[in-house]
Amino acid sequence: MRNVLVIGGGAAGMMAAVAAAEAGAAVTLLERNEKPGKKLYITGKGRCNATNDCTLEEFLREVPRNPRFLYSALTHFTPQDMMAFLEAENCPVTVQRGRRVFPSSEKASDVIRALQRAMAERGVQVLLNTRVTGLLLENGVCAGVETEARGQIRADAVIVATGGLSAPATGSTGDGYRFAEEAGLALVPRSPSLSALETADSWPAQLQGLSLKNVTLTLTQGKKVLYRELGEMLFTHFGISGPLVLELSCHLPADPKDCAVSLNLKPGLTPEQLDARLQREFAAAPKKQLRSVLPALLPGSLAALFPALCGVSGETPCAQVSRADRAALARTLQDLPIRIQGLRPIDEAIVTRGGVSVREINPATMACRRVPGLYFAGEVLDVDAHTGGYNLQIAFATGRLAGAHAALGEAPSTKNEG
Repeated sequence: MRNVLVIGGGAAGMMAAVAAAEAGAAVTLLERNEKPGKKLYITGKGRCNATNDCTLEEFLREVPRNPRFLYSALTHFTPQDMMAFLEAENCPVTVQRGRRVFPSSEKASDVIRALQRAMAERGVQVLLNTRVTGLLLENGVCAGVETEARGQIRADAVIVATGGLSAPATGSTGDGYRFAEEAGLALVPRSPSLSALETADSWPAQLQGLSLKNVTLTLTQGKKVLYRELGEMLFTHFGISGPLVLELSCHLPADPKDCAVSLNLKPGLTPEQLDARLQREFAAAPKKQLRSVLPALLPGSLAALFPALCGVSGETPCAQVSRADRAALARTLQDLPIRIQGLRPIDEAIVTRGGVSVREINPATMACRRVPGLYFAGEVLDVDAHTGGYNLQIAFATGRLAGAHAALGEAPSTKNEG
């Protein structure tokens, strides 16, 4: 019987432990915290969007970087497999808007309990308050780990599932990257993903708390459109956030030079329809000032700021609004520029972009190509996706694949399988 160590008791780690035990290994999970699943507990605002009930092709379209790397993992353990796993572990699930899958109780703790129950049923030993300080590398082979309190623990295989750098209070402090460096693996620079954005403009802060629905946010670099989507966004004290902004952040280049963000407040109207709408509003209240009419088109707080954003006087009577001013209003309603300062700090991000280069990992097994006995799974890898349950499914699927193959103990692959 092979001995398998799993470093990290998050989504990827617990699922890896379950899979390795099912494949016949003696499995020990090492968790630095006093309990497993601390980051899982806060996902989806405590509701835990565990996966997304979509097809493989649809899933891969939601992964901005290295989607093909996930083909084997997502084929081995599909979103539907994850749903069946939870149901089998007495955690019923519900499919909600956008095919997002939640525990029917809408409690992340039920997903954690399901994973803990699965580990216990399969005989996984869980060592809490056990921090791994390094890998035990002997003649180029991973032979176990070094720990703070327990010294060396030897094993036939080690799975690194330590998470990234987001939510460090849950234990994700980047240890896995250090382990990868010890093993001589290439790392892709880390940065926030699914992150709110700080703005160079001050006016978004004046709208703090305002949520917009059915608007379109566009990210361009030069003439190239990197992202454009319809949805919801939120103004904050530092800039902008909300579903659209988080998703847009996945597409922001490492060097955002020449990048621009624009907001279409009226995406359902053609320019001609919007101009006709403005003319009707002005004709219906010719004596009112422009600022008094704009709330018919925009939320009050935004309407108060809007004339200044267009370079138009809000005190102008509607009957006296010039054609040029009306054109400026219409143009800004459908193309309001938002100057971006940058991403919020990585510890506030939902997930981490970058990490262990996928070129170092065999996508068919999650084994390290150059170091026998070493596997990686979850957020520590250079793979991240949009919101909607995709990132957790990546963690579960890569963990499942790593666990199954760590228990079998194949030799590392040197072939580049993409």
